Amino acid sequence: MKARVKWIENRLMVGMSGSGHSVVMDGPEALGGHNLGVRPMEMLLLGLGGCTQFDVLHILGKGRHRVTRCEVEISAERAETDPKVFTSIHVHFILAGPGLTEQAVARAVKLSAEKYCSASLMLAQVAEISHDFELAEA
Repeated sequence: MKARVKWIENRLMVGMSGSGHSVVMDGPEALGGHNLGVRPMEMLLLGLGGCTQFDVLHILGKGRHRVTRCEVEISAERAETDPKVFTSIHVHFILAGPGLTEQAVARAVKLSAEKYCSASLMLAQVAEISHDFELAEA
């Protein structure tokens, strides 16, 4: 797996993935950015959310559970001093689907968190990560 980040100007950067996709990253104006893109540390959280959501949807799909909605809300706390690593992360799933059960979702979330999600398992080396979910109306 490879990636490349190209500096454009000030704090503006374009990240390019090995699969050929790009994303704009920037910093806040207070630190010389123009606030034109996602912050690099936010990208880590987005990666975590995408990784675990992918797993949960895959696990539920293999169990023949139909999902019509799946959102992941992530909140995190960072250390107050440099390096300002994540110290705690909470991952909240909102799912809906006909016949989707709490038991099936709990199993999928647990498997992702403890076995399959590379991002979760890697970030868990430095931050306490918690997970929960809610079932919404289908």
